[in-house]
Order: sequence, then structure tokens, then C-alpha cells
Amino acid sequence: MPAPVTRSRLRSRLPAALYGCVALATLTTCSELRPPLLEQIREDGVLKIASTYSRTSCYSGPTGLIGYECELAQGLAKSLGVSAEISFSNSPADALQAVLDGRAHLAAAGLTVNSERRDRARFSSPIDQVVPQLVYRIGSPRPKSLGELDGRLLVSEGGNHVARLRALARSFPQLKWEATTAYDSEDLLFQVASGELDYTIASSALVAINQRYYPRLRVAFDVGNAEDIAFAFAPGRDTSLYDAAQDYLARLPPRNLARLHDRYYGHVEEVDYFSAVQIANHMRSRLPRLRGYFEQSANRHGLDWRLLAAIGYQESHWDSSAQSRTGVRGVMMLTNDTATRYKVANREDPEQSIEGGARVLADILRGIPEEVPEPDRSWMALAAYNQGLGHLLDARELTAQRGGDSAHWLDVRDVFPLLSRPRWYQQTKYGYTRGREAVDFVTNVRAYYDIISWLTSGAPVLPPPPLRLEQKLRVADSSLPANDPLLPEALDGSPLDTPADPAAEALAPGPAESAGSPEARPAS
Repeated sequence: MPAPVTRSRLRSRLPAALYGCVALATLTTCSELRPPLLEQIREDGVLKIASTYSRTSCYSGPTGLIGYECELAQGLAKSLGVSAEISFSNSPADALQAVLDGRAHLAAAGLTVNSERRDRARFSSPIDQVVPQLVYRIGSPRPKSLGELDGRLLVSEGGNHVARLRALARSFPQLKWEATTAYDSEDLLFQVASGELDYTIASSALVAINQRYYPRLRVAFDVGNAEDIAFAFAPGRDTSLYDAAQDYLARLPPRNLARLHDRYYGHVEEVDYFSAVQIANHMRSRLPRLRGYFEQSANRHGLDWRLLAAIGYQESHWDSSAQSRTGVRGVMMLTNDTATRYKVANREDPEQSIEGGARVLADILRGIPEEVPEPDRSWMALAAYNQGLGHLLDARELTAQRGGDSAHWLDVRDVFPLLSRPRWYQQTKYGYTRGREAVDFVTNVRAYYDIISWLTSGAPVLPPPPLRLEQKLRVADSSLPANDPLLPEALDGSPLDTPADPAAEALAPGPAESAGSPEARPAS
């Protein structure tokens, strides 16, 4: 007969039982002693996100941290009812390691999904796609393949391209390359632009963005096929956070994802080489004389001075004596009627011209319904600045009639060009307008706004990088001398034959004529 289990005997068995429970946690229910990760996150009220400070993932904007992946991750946190706590790593690999070490719950750092990483982590459904590209400097011979490289190829050790190069080395035995932990991909792109480095490999999104700041960058060829970008999570049996993230991504309407993608990438390729060089030179030679006026008027009317400056650049390239054959003139290229309405006595006085443009933009913003969020509100205001508030209201109404969301610029943008077609503008209150011109105006101003914002921003919220932003600005400014004969004098296109505008008196009509669009806008 077995001895009865006494209290002392039970105590003696507990340590062994607990030890066995810990040792066999993966085979028993002891793992349930720790609540699921998702439950812990909700209890703490914080989702810890590891990211990289990059224009393709997360960076400082006017209202805080922004970026394509950043907003998606912040949206996940919001869907969970918690706040997002974002920490910055030096590279995508470091961000992934932060998750594997338990210092972060997920990585949103431009991580491409490959077999090596799949063995170490769990990845969400794709949130984007990029193509790895070999980049060189304009003026250097363009290689056609990895076998033709004649110079130093350097990539970031913590980036996405080391594993690919290791695999490609088997096909190109003569290929020589190095990996560095001292620089990230953006630093290496800068080194190529400045002539310090012959080649690097970076994602197509990062290359397109940086070509605006460093216009000497050129793509030689794609180094492989498109790769998925995804959030990364720790492996293991606890999939509660991963499952919640998958559900969040699955529930995102495709149109919402397209709008977010357009917000950050919809305009990155609209500034060509000469335009990028030109604005870099003008930021050095012209902007300093005008920046104070832009800032003063913007502060007076609650605007972003960089957006006001971007409008001025699109209109006149910051030339206070600019004028067109239709009679608009000055930095903001105001019509005579607009100048009279907004009490601008001398359109060629830059302070008065900028103040007049600021008043127009502020009035337009007040005329846009509050239901339109930022940044869509600003992009719509730009369209109205170009063609008139009445035509914007027509475009929004037509967007709603066609089943789109009139509170989002991406939907309104698709409809605006229809206002130049009789079938559509005859249904509207304010009639015909050059809708395509409005779309081009917004796209150009957005691109200039990004360039101005980047080149006038402070250092990233990170430990001092190997290359300071001031160095990058000097390279961007000096990519070509100001008097380089290759620089175009203007970006004027050919005038188009269009019918007379029946809505010349549309609400707050466009006050100016774009330097890139020589057609006269409705007289105000």
C-alpha cells in the first residue's frame, strides 16, 4: 500500500515538479503560465516597433514620425488599442535582431524576405515590393552586368543585399565586393553621388527618392527580381501578435493601401536629373534671400513655409522678376486681378508676392471641408491654387458620383483630368478646366516640397551618422556648377490649344501660372 502523501512529502516534490515543468515547457501546459504576447502588449499599452531612420521606413515629419512602413505599423498599434513606441536601429538587420532579442515586438524596417531570414523569423504578408538595383555615378562608364564592374562595390552589412551577392558570386567568380557596418545604404548612395565610391546596391524605392537629392546617381541595372517587404516577428509557438497583424493587413482595403503608397511614393520619379540639379543650385543661390519671407507669411497664416516655398519654386523658380506672356509675374506668379484682390501693390516685390500667395492658399484651405484629412487636404489645396476652388469642388463631387472617396487626393486626382472633357465638365457647376495641369502641378509641388524639407531638415534622430546632412547638402548643391550649360533656363512646355474657360469666375480661381505650365489659368 503506497504511503499517504503528507504535507512535508508534497513540499519535497514541488521543486522537482516545477523543474520538470520548466524543462518541458514546450511539451506541457506550463507555457500557459505566461500570457500570450498580444495580451501582454494590451496590458502594457505599448507596441514596441524597431525601425530604421529612412525615407522608405520611418523619419521625422512636421507632425511627428512618418513614413510608409511607419504609418502601417502605427495603424497596427491603433487597431490593437495601444500606443506605438518606435526605436531606431542602424540597419534592417539590427532591427530584426532587436525583435529576436526581445527588445521589440516587431520590425518595420524595409526588411526584404529571403530564405535566410525566414529561417530566423516570422514574416507578415507583403506590404510592398522593391527591386535591388546597382547604382553608379553619371559620367562614369555604365556597366551592363556584374561581370563588367570596374571599381569598388560596397554594400551595407546590415542591409538586404549581402545574401544576394553571396549567391551571385557563384555565377560571377570574378565579382569582388565588400560589406561594411560603418555605413547604411543611404550613406553609400551619397558616397557614389560624391565620387567617393564606384558602386553600391540599394532598393528601387530608396534609389528613386535619393536621386532627387543627389541627381548624379544613376541605375545601371536591376540585380535580380522584385522582393517582398514585410513586418518581422519573433519565431516560436506564440503567434498571437503575428495573427493580429495578419488580420489587420488583411482587413486593410486595397484602396487605402494604395493611398498610403501614393502619399510617400506617388511623386518620387517626377523630378528629372536637370530639375533636381536646378533646384539644388537654386536652394543655394536664391532661397536664402526669400526664406525669411516664406517663413513669415507661413507663420502669419498657419502654413508650412516649405510648402509655400515649393509653390513658389514651381511657379517661378524663385525668380522675383519672372513674368509670362499672359501677364502673371513675380515669385508666386500672381495675376493682376489676384494681386488687386489680395492687396499686392507690387507683384515683383518678393515679400508682397509671397504674402499674396500665402493669403490665397490660406483662403483655399478654409474653403475645403473639414472632413478632408491631411495631407490630402494640402494636395487638394494645391490643385485649387492651380485651377480654382470651384473646380476642386466639382472634381470632388464627380469623384463621389463615380464611387470614389472625395476626401482622398488619390481618388480626386484620378477624376480631375475628366474636367477637360465635355462629357464630364458639362455636368459640373464650374465647367471646363485643365484638370491634367492641376494634377501635374500637385505632383511637381509635392516633389519639390519633399526636396526642400529634406535639404533644410535637421540631423536624423539617431547617433551621429558617419556622413552629416550638411555634407550631403553640399554635394547636392554642387552636383553641377550653377552656370552649367546643360541646365535648362526653364521648364516651360508647349502651349496647348484649349477652349475658352466658361468658369473664369470660379470660386478662388488659380492665382498664378505655373512655370512648368505656360497656359493661362482662369483670370481671377
